[in-house]
Amino acid sequence: MKYISLDFDGLSKTVAELIGGICVPVDTKGFANDLVTFRNRDDVLTLLIHLGYLGYDEESKTVRIPNEEIRKEFAGTIREVKRDETILRIRVSDQLIYDTVHQNADAVAAQIEKIHAEETAIGKPELRFASFGYRKAQPTGFTFLYNDEQALRSVLKLAYFSYKDHYLKFEELPAGDGYADIVYLPKKNSMLPALVIEMKWNKSAEGAIAQIKDKRYPDAVKGLGCDILLVGLNYDKDAPAGNRKHTCVIEKLDRT
Repeated sequence: MKYISLDFDGLSKTVAELIGGICVPVDTKGFANDLVTFRNRDDVLTLLIHLGYLGYDEESKTVRIPNEEIRKEFAGTIREVKRDETILRIRVSDQLIYDTVHQNADAVAAQIEKIHAEETAIGKPELRFASFGYRKAQPTGFTFLYNDEQALRSVLKLAYFSYKDHYLKFEELPAGDGYADIVYLPKKNSMLPALVIEMKWNKSAEGAIAQIKDKRYPDAVKGLGCDILLVGLNYDKDAPAGNRKHTCVIEKLDRT
């Protein structure tokens, strides 16, 4: 719902009309079909159609707010003021969840890689202290410690920070023959799959998937009746310089 706060010409007026019960015209052609790329207010409205927040009339090419509950959400959202940086972060995190759910493992790995690079840059000691810990290397600054699975876990949590819209998060969840690193359980009435995530350091994403299966981590969520995705992530710190990358494998659990 935060998308209605984006700064596009005509969007604020359109949202006000929708809240007032007016059906407004929309051009759905050219929509990029993702949660990041927006060119104008029509792209935002088209996304809200796909997400189920707006009803669409094919004959009249118009949209409307379908019920009172969503109208109240719209009204509450436009009263909030969000900075552009916050909006962008929400969109990127939402896109990461979207890519995970649609098993786009390369896109997930690339986004984790990007966040790692951005958030471990020199000049952000306060973030590194809050998320990972630091040591003072020189009087002029700090050296980031990205050298274990806990650091990878912190980057992962930062990347998926908008999960509350869709999921409940559990860390070190007792499951099968051990503890699953991170499990995202879909909220009630959600159609999204559960995510069982295992992280590895200097091993392989495939090995992370194998551990999920061998230790039967999905057993903890099988009774929910939802689909289950297994997500393996690895950071190869000991690879040659230039090849130290995050990798990801995503598999849908066969429940037969």
